[in-house]
Amino acid sequence: MSVNPKHQKIWSVVGRIPRGSVSTYGDVAKFAGYPSCARLVGAALRAAPASLNLPWYRVINAQGKLSFPAGGIKAQEQKESLEAEGVVFLSGVVSLKHYAWAGFLDRDLWQM
Repeated sequence: MSVNPKHQKIWSVVGRIPRGSVSTYGDVAKFAGYPSCARLVGAALRAAPASLNLPWYRVINAQGKLSFPAGGIKAQEQKESLEAEGVVFLSGVVSLKHYAWAGFLDRDLWQM
């Protein structure tokens, strides 16, 4: 079975999100070179082999919220994983101002 090269790029980006930081689906797509393809990030994460051990829980929606249904097992796992890394939720929301990963800032600056 061949692996989707777009998924591979997304997995690479997600794997670089540091502990204690988060990124939005849209930002991951942008950092992978696919701006306006936030939904592709969700598809790539669902397709990721468990053996990659990706920190999928560091990817949240653009409002700073978890994208899983509240009270669900995955939402609880994501919240607990982020809190274990020091990410704070206020009324169910992560402050993107404080916790958002800047991504490949050095690469972006060099391309200006």
